[in-house]
Amino acid sequence: MTGLFSSANAYLRGRPRGASSVEDKVPEDTDPDDTSILDENEGSIITSLISQLRVGMDLSKVTFPTFVLEPRSMLERITDFMAHPDLIFGAEECDDPEERFLRVLQYYLAGWHIKPKGVKKPYNPVLGEFFRCRYDYANGTQGFYIAEQVSHHPPVSAFYYVSPANQVQIVGELRPKSKFLGNSVSTTMEGSNRVVLMGRPEDGEYVITMPNMYARGILFGKMVLELGDTCTARNEKHGLVADVEFKTKGFFSGTYNAIAGRVRKDNADLGEISGKWSHVMEYKDVKKTGKSRPLFDVQKDGAKVVPKYVRPEEEQEEYESRRLWRDLTIAISHKDMEAATVAKSAVEDQQRELRRQRDWSGKKHQTRFFEERNGRWEPKLTLPQDPSEATEAMQKWIWGTASSAAT
Repeated sequence: MTGLFSSANAYLRGRPRGASSVEDKVPEDTDPDDTSILDENEGSIITSLISQLRVGMDLSKVTFPTFVLEPRSMLERITDFMAHPDLIFGAEECDDPEERFLRVLQYYLAGWHIKPKGVKKPYNPVLGEFFRCRYDYANGTQGFYIAEQVSHHPPVSAFYYVSPANQVQIVGELRPKSKFLGNSVSTTMEGSNRVVLMGRPEDGEYVITMPNMYARGILFGKMVLELGDTCTARNEKHGLVADVEFKTKGFFSGTYNAIAGRVRKDNADLGEISGKWSHVMEYKDVKKTGKSRPLFDVQKDGAKVVPKYVRPEEEQEEYESRRLWRDLTIAISHKDMEAATVAKSAVEDQQRELRRQRDWSGKKHQTRFFEERNGRWEPKLTLPQDPSEATEAMQKWIWGTASSAAT
């Protein structure tokens, strides 16, 4: 074990920047936006981390340098899956259960192309942190999103999206677990998205799990981000299942960002999924027509992201994500890693002090927007059936007022 880190240390110290080698070449077939190149200063920071790392260890105990951070919280990162609502709005009007299932699958797969350039990870939310926003759609309707960090050990992010007028509701939680694997980091994304088409109560829930993430080349070489392993979309009411494999590139073969999967009904194949989550994904109907159709085309439709409206930071509460991490975000935008480290440490030190106070007093943290029921995190809200009343109730619940609080 010691030899591994000694070799990496020697490699990082000894090689001249700009020298060509196999490790320094940008991996073939990957998108430039999926790779990062360390400069001299960043490389020295990576070197300083090596003494913390042990293969297989839980990375929640490791302090990562601020230059690998995406300047937003994981609670906001989840909103990427609500960026293309046109893919799911109106799905309840499809009479074919298989078509409704595919519409839900489209919504999910379309969220992965939105990411920062390079290999970045969002901020780890602190206990009690929350993010809230509103969406205004072209048809005059609205959508609402609220997420809260409901647990710190283990980390759990609960989230809730609803557009009452468009009859869509999404509830879920993420439980990320990261491990150091040598020259890479794996993040297991436990948890699920539970989608409900409110206009089709007979469908029940569409439950979708997450693939895992891998950051390759974190000690030496080019850093590359990959999604890997299998996620599952399931609708038990209609016996529909999709197993989608996010393929990682092999050492000698394969390509980056590829997906492959099958859609089944009661164990009978209905169709095949193929393509790249960063480019074009397709569905081939193998049972009825034998024809293929696009599920999502990033080049054609990827820029059609619906903007989210968030209160200005000066009007946010102390534990709203953007205000909480404001100093860190500013420092990252200025590429001031020293200031970023100070800002990040200030938030984390405050959290440690609050945890010590709770331990001393015996009090438990009280969640604000979510509660755990039967092992799942659910919103502390029951929506009225009427869409107008539900919209008003949602605004009041999130912002404490029935008016449009986000601008």
